[in-house]
Amino acid sequence: MPRLRANDIEQDKIARFERIKKAITALEKQQKQILKQGDLAPEGAWVARYQVSQNRKKYWYYKLQVPTPSLPCATSSKLSKYKHLGKAGTQEHIDAVMSVFRRSVWDEIQRIIHTLDDCLLDISSGSEQEEEEAQD
Repeated sequence: MPRLRANDIEQDKIARFERIKKAITALEKQQKQILKQGDLAPEGAWVARYQVSQNRKKYWYYKLQVPTPSLPCATSSKLSKYKHLGKAGTQEHIDAVMSVFRRSVWDEIQRIIHTLDDCLLDISSGSEQEEEEAQD
């Protein structure tokens, strides 16, 4: 296989750079679509199921939970780790589940964009091809 000339190598770099930029643009467009669908849950949030016993009966409820207090309390001006959502299938429950889903998709897209940004740096800085250090 013949060696590539300097011009061919530069053209290849430009083409790869442009493909990555195009992919990043598509991912950012996806993020905008996600935001149009509704709110994102706070980072690290999840929907938890819990049980309450009352008058010898057991009831299941749901809550939005976060690792650090960031949710407004219904009864005070403090922040809480929990937001009561009620029973399964209530509008608040479904909204919370979907906001957690949107957050997870958003975060995954953001991780991919960061990875592709690193690829752009490799291409533009020339660090994708480095000389190995001689070993003794």
